[in-house]
Amino acid sequence: MPSLHVLAARTEVLGVVTQPDRPAGRGQRMQPTAVKSVATELGRTVYEPERMRDVVETLRELHVDLFVVASYGKFLPQVLLDLPQLGAFNVHPSLLPLYRGATPLQAQIRDRCTTTGATIIAMDAGMDTGDVLLRESTPLGPRETYGELEQRLSELGAHLLLRTLELAQSGRLARVKQSTLASQPEIDATMTHPLRSDDLRVDWSQSALQVDALVRSLSPQPCARAQIGDILCKIVEAQPLDDVVRQPAGTPFRAGSALAIACGSGALQIERVIPANRSAMSGEAFAASLFAPR
Repeated sequence: MPSLHVLAARTEVLGVVTQPDRPAGRGQRMQPTAVKSVATELGRTVYEPERMRDVVETLRELHVDLFVVASYGKFLPQVLLDLPQLGAFNVHPSLLPLYRGATPLQAQIRDRCTTTGATIIAMDAGMDTGDVLLRESTPLGPRETYGELEQRLSELGAHLLLRTLELAQSGRLARVKQSTLASQPEIDATMTHPLRSDDLRVDWSQSALQVDALVRSLSPQPCARAQIGDILCKIVEAQPLDDVVRQPAGTPFRAGSALAIACGSGALQIERVIPANRSAMSGEAFAASLFAPR
């Protein structure tokens, strides 16, 4: 939670709002959000409303100067955005107006983008539509996973947030309409949606590069899902192969001692997989069990 650490170090954090505890894991035990855990360690008051409107009056009584929002996942009603004197700043992991919405990180990896970045916006009632305050680009590595990119952009976002606060305090903070940053506003303002079950499924008729991008966009969680042989699996890590494959898409085969799956073009070598009702294992170990004599 780099942004929260930055705020706690440089400002007076009067409270932290996060999602309520949810059941998680095999035992479905109630688990706090990462934000709550960090806020508790920092000794900050935590609010966990089911609905944002439930906490409006509480936040009004705090008389805060600024709200900062990072990956909260819910709309903030206008009545809430109107409370702080400086408004609400949102830390967003893309170069807005590109990749608005719920899953910008996954979408950028899936679309095989080569450039990404972070943006600080002044929030309005829309979904990531507010004026841009600061943004900074960075290369998106060809092998980066969702987990790696999330960590890297959260750190970049925290750095931008600190610069934004310094500019706001000195009265030098400028606002830029998102429409002026898009070469084709009606096309470049992309929207992403929360992940659905269909978004996790591998389509072996796609190229190995496309399937690899999907796998990386969902790693380490929730993982791409695919039928390998007659076993439903979560694919944690894979590697595209450029070899010419003369087998139908979706067919598993050995690539030396490793396991590979034929794609629409090329093949995907499985490095790490979680078969249904089993623990995670290497692709080689799974290949040994998959091709064992019966």
